[in-house]
Amino acid sequence: MKAAGDSPATPLIALHGVTRVFGEGQAAVRALRGIDIEIARGEFVSMMGPSGSGKSTCMHILGCLDSPTAGHYLFAGADVGGMTRNQRALLRRNFIGFVFQGFNLLARTTALENVELPLIYRGIPAAERRRHAQGALDAVGLGGWEMHSPSELSGGQQQRVAIARAIVTEPMVLFADEPTGNLDTARSLEIMELLTRFNRDKGITVVMVTHEPQMSAFAGREVNFLDGRIATCESRAEGSV
Repeated sequence: MKAAGDSPATPLIALHGVTRVFGEGQAAVRALRGIDIEIARGEFVSMMGPSGSGKSTCMHILGCLDSPTAGHYLFAGADVGGMTRNQRALLRRNFIGFVFQGFNLLARTTALENVELPLIYRGIPAAERRRHAQGALDAVGLGGWEMHSPSELSGGQQQRVAIARAIVTEPMVLFADEPTGNLDTARSLEIMELLTRFNRDKGITVVMVTHEPQMSAFAGREVNFLDGRIATCESRAEGSV
């Protein structure tokens, strides 16, 4: 994405005074109460906080799955709030990858077909998308598992398929919402090592929501939410793991 004023020094992500209110009147819930944050290209940022603190709402706005009630969201210098619904959909399709706690794989398709899905939406020819999908599965250590369905894979393997699907389009940013929430500690560490490797070696910006301090320690910066606000923001030269 290239926007007016966009340069390598422009933050990939910038929120300015972002609020999000659900409902109206006395029933209104103020999920975000004025969020200001910038995330540079190539950063690995974790978002932590108790349930209801606003971290997942913030993630949904960053991923263009929701819109702020007020404030501004800039992606690579472009004002997301000024985009049409179709433009936001194109932004998601072309520049953003998602990894969720629940894997969200299609049950009746193979691992390879699951990874191919974002490329189908892009209109990539079959042979080319199969080649890219195979490369993504190889990158997450699942070479040889291409024809297995999700039910034939462990939880850790399913999350690896989900990560392959997220990175097959070579996104600028990967949003991971509790990516280790359904996994045991050993598999969780494997997933975090994968995310760290893609961040370090491919330069993919990673923004992760997690409840787990051990997983947050992989990030270069930890942002803590409380009552709809950013309570603390701790930077590290590198992830501390």
